[in-house]
Formats: sequence, structure tokens, C-alpha cells
Amino acid sequence: MCTAMCIKVVRMIELLWLPLLAGIGTALIAGPLGCFVVWQRMAYFGESLAHSALLGVAIGLWLHLPITFTVIGAGIVLALLLASLQQRSSFSSDTLLGILSHTLLAGGLVLLSTLPNLRVNLDALLFGDLLAVSLHDVVWLLALVVILFAALWRLWQPLIALTIHEELAQAEGIPVARVRTLLMLMMAVAVAVAMKVVGVLLMTSLLVIPAAIAQHHARSPEQMACIAALIGALAIVGGLLLSWFSNSPVGPSIVLVAGIFFLNTLLARRCRQHFSST
Repeated sequence: MCTAMCIKVVRMIELLWLPLLAGIGTALIAGPLGCFVVWQRMAYFGESLAHSALLGVAIGLWLHLPITFTVIGAGIVLALLLASLQQRSSFSSDTLLGILSHTLLAGGLVLLSTLPNLRVNLDALLFGDLLAVSLHDVVWLLALVVILFAALWRLWQPLIALTIHEELAQAEGIPVARVRTLLMLMMAVAVAVAMKVVGVLLMTSLLVIPAAIAQHHARSPEQMACIAALIGALAIVGGLLLSWFSNSPVGPSIVLVAGIFFLNTLLARRCRQHFSST
């Protein structure tokens, strides 16, 4: 009995160590980026990136190019278009995002419908297929994560200043439009990085939920970023275990675990408020 259990555990470790590396690496960068998504109320932009990613997938399949790079390209196009239109248009950001995201989504669906003999698992691209990652995937993913970390480290203080007070940051000489555009570009790369983990359609949850939980516990921006990264990593581990033992899809399992963490945080906060008032 004990031997069979040990064999099962060893087998699980052999199969899950690459998905764990890929998932935790993604969570470590999604956490800090997600803090800016929460602070600057950019969750809708994350959803728009997911829509643009479908167009990137379609272009990659159509041109026989690596899908990761075409997804990054589509996200960059969305970010640059939004930044340009924000400066030249009188429409609000939400309106522009609604127009751009649905236009890009429609373009992706139309392009996919024209592809004959489509032989790719779209569910894996849209909702993640973490268990199928290879060593090559993990190396590329971790390389992109390192690049994102370096860019975020360099832009951390300008981004914090922009988040606190945009006009004051501009008065201090910070190029506000450029910094905001770079943040959107980093989010576009993060969505492409997370494509194998939770899929492009669920990536926004990995950005928003850990950061929203961390907001209730952190006392500084840096602390919030670290807590969000840790919670994201725990959601990855919990989602993988849930998927392993219940045979559920990995991406939705990770999001479900993160959502349960958030509900527990709300309940704990309500309980503390109730007991402190009594």
C-alpha cells in the first residue's frame, strides 16, 4: 500500500514539474503586473488583450508562424492603437477598448473560419493546456518572464508615480504616455506568456484575482506585488493538484482555486469587521 502510494507520488512529480515551473513563472510576473491592473482599473484592457490574442492565434495559423509571437504582436498592435487613439480621440478609454477588442475578436473569428482543415486544439489555446508544456516551452516562457521582470523593475517607480497622481508625475518630468504604453505592452507579452498556463481568455483572472486579494493584506506597493505573486503561485499549485485528482481542465481549475482564495479573503474580512464592531 505504502509502495503504491510512493510510486503514484513519484509519477505525479515526474509529470508535473514542468507545468509547475511554467505556472509559477507566469504567476510571479502576473502578480506585480496585476497590481497595476487593479490600481489603474485596467481589467477591461486585460479582457481586450484576450480578444486580440484570438486574432494573433488566427494569424499564426494562417501564416504558419509561431503562435506565441503572433499573439504578442496582436497585443502590441492593440496597445499602440489604444495609446494613439487616446491622444487623438475624444472618446473614453472604455469606448475605444470596446470598439477595438470586439473588432479584433471578430477579425480573429472570421480568419479562423477561412482556414481549411484546422488541426489545432483551440480549447487549449483559449483555456490553457499546462500539462502539455515541453521543456522548450518552459525555457521560452521563463526567458520572457525574466525580460518582463527587468522591464518592470526599470519602470517601477515611474509606474507608481503615474498610479498615485498622473498630473503630478507629468509635472515631475515622467513621460506619462510612454510609460502607460510600455505597461500595456508588458501586459500584452504577459498574456502571450500565460497562453499555455490558463489560456488567453482566462489570463485576466490571473492578473486581477491575486492582486485583489493582496490589496487587502499589503501595506506598501512592493509588499502587494510580492503577496500577489505568492497567491498566484499558490493558485497554480492548487489548480494543478485539483486537476490531477479530479481530472478537471487545468486552466479553469487554477482560476477556480484563485476565486476560492478571494472568497475566503472576503469572508475573513467580514468576520474581522463583525467581531471588531461587537
